[in-house]
Amino acid sequence: MSAELILGKDVSEEIYAELRQRIEALKAAGTLPGLAVVLVGDDPASHVYVRKKGEMCESLGMRSKTIIMPESTTQSELLSVIADLNADPEIHGFLVQLPLPPHIDEKAVINAVAPEKDVDCFHPYNVGRMLAGDPGFLPATPAGVQQMLVRSGVETAGKHVVVVGRSNIVGKPMAAMMMQKGPGADSTVTVVHSRTANLPEITRQADILVVAIGKPRFVTADMVKDGAVVIDVGTNRIDDPTHPKGSRLVGDVDFDAVKEKASRITPVPGGVGPMTICMLMANTVRAAERSAGVSQ
Repeated sequence: MSAELILGKDVSEEIYAELRQRIEALKAAGTLPGLAVVLVGDDPASHVYVRKKGEMCESLGMRSKTIIMPESTTQSELLSVIADLNADPEIHGFLVQLPLPPHIDEKAVINAVAPEKDVDCFHPYNVGRMLAGDPGFLPATPAGVQQMLVRSGVETAGKHVVVVGRSNIVGKPMAAMMMQKGPGADSTVTVVHSRTANLPEITRQADILVVAIGKPRFVTADMVKDGAVVIDVGTNRIDDPTHPKGSRLVGDVDFDAVKEKASRITPVPGGVGPMTICMLMANTVRAAERSAGVSQ
């Protein structure tokens, strides 16, 4: 029997419905949540992602601001824009789209964002609060995964979660969040990565397997325990002559084979993907509520 699908579209629509109520309450109190995105350069994928963020802001009735800067932008010019956004009372959250051109110091840019407006949760202050179990914000993609588990009724307390990948964006924060106390957590967590010995032996122990390693169809059926919940965070484009575009998106999991062993699984596309923007919107609304003195 094939695994039950966990679809990001379904979970995100549930969250958006809740956010719309909170946004209307903020508007009634005189606050319009505002999100800004800064994009440096001409990366096509980044432009698509930034456009989707703007469209979702408009759909929710939030203020949206997009600042597009040329590839030749200097670090000091970018830091000046960040300082302006830090001081703008109409912008409650903002992010600088990564990756940045190689001549710009990514760490310096991340550190320049005011922690109270850091809705990507990249600033060391917010990362530290997350690790301490007192988050200001949660990073969007791991938070989206956690919401998918909670809202799909997946029990996490006491379960063995194996995270495949140790990136600062997904792997590390995902592990930290799953070991905290509370709903969608209380798990025993193992992190495996490219230098892990006997990696398949460890992934086969997972009750919940979260894969974010950036390698197409890396996790095969023999690496998954019968009945495991499999969350595929990967997005990889591979050549496919049978597809109209000559290529298609696949995850880090061999979906067709693994779905026959797992109890639940996220597809690619359509799984975790929609959750990232959703949780970014949730962080922005939370930032606006704090600015307005509303507890959430």
